Amino acid sequence: MTASTTPRSYLFVPGNRPDRFVKASQSGADRVILDLEDAVAEADKDAARQQVAEYLGAGGAGIVRINATHSRWLDDVMACRQPGLQGVILPKAESADLISRIVQLLPAGVKVLPLIETARGMKSLDEIASTVGVERLVFGTVDFRTEMGIEGDDEELLYFRSMIVLASKAAGKAAPIDGVTVSINDADELQRACIRGRRLGFGAKLCVHPSQVQAVNKAFGPSDEQIAWAVKILHTAKSSGGVFKLDGEMVDAPVIARAATLLKEAGRATA
Repeated sequence: MTASTTPRSYLFVPGNRPDRFVKASQSGADRVILDLEDAVAEADKDAARQQVAEYLGAGGAGIVRINATHSRWLDDVMACRQPGLQGVILPKAESADLISRIVQLLPAGVKVLPLIETARGMKSLDEIASTVGVERLVFGTVDFRTEMGIEGDDEELLYFRSMIVLASKAAGKAAPIDGVTVSINDADELQRACIRGRRLGFGAKLCVHPSQVQAVNKAFGPSDEQIAWAVKILHTAKSSGGVFKLDGEMVDAPVIARAATLLKEAGRATA
């Protein structure tokens, strides 16, 4: 996995496929999601939980997507409290209460990533985003569209994507994680989805296949042109007082702050 300042790519791997855990960690994804929910059949849930716990306790690292049902989530959390646990994704997150209960059970510093994929979850965005122990929000586009009867993943979800970005910013959380692109072999569709998410204010994207990771990392990281622009802005700002003109454009405090943010995202020093 890469060591970017803020993770951009989150790659799912089935929790009952331990043969894929290491491969996923070597894919270039910033985070690997060890999935105990949708990717695992009911009959394999217990075995998957044990396999994930053993991996995290033996030097492996990853985020665990637990099951949403009460009969499962507690067992999942308790089993996965291992040294390699980097976070917990809560499916169908709808209330601050359950998130707080999970946070109390997690090791110090390990946070929850609520998956917003229901109407009730969308209605409770501000409450969820503001809960202590939440790292960042995740948009579960496929399940959300299914529940809402929405056909399409583009402008059909524009309002909801914007609401998630707004709630994240208002709560002081990192830019949210956009949903999956299920067309594994359609590079153009993936690229369009990444560009859309980035423009709307998302900072990362879920991946369902290792082949998607490289494109996602590139799309959600600053381009060479943006980095060069940011360096030039900050260099000029050092010798300019207040507002100044650069390359025919006015530069003020918000523009300077944007330049600093881009360099931070790129892992570059701003000084």
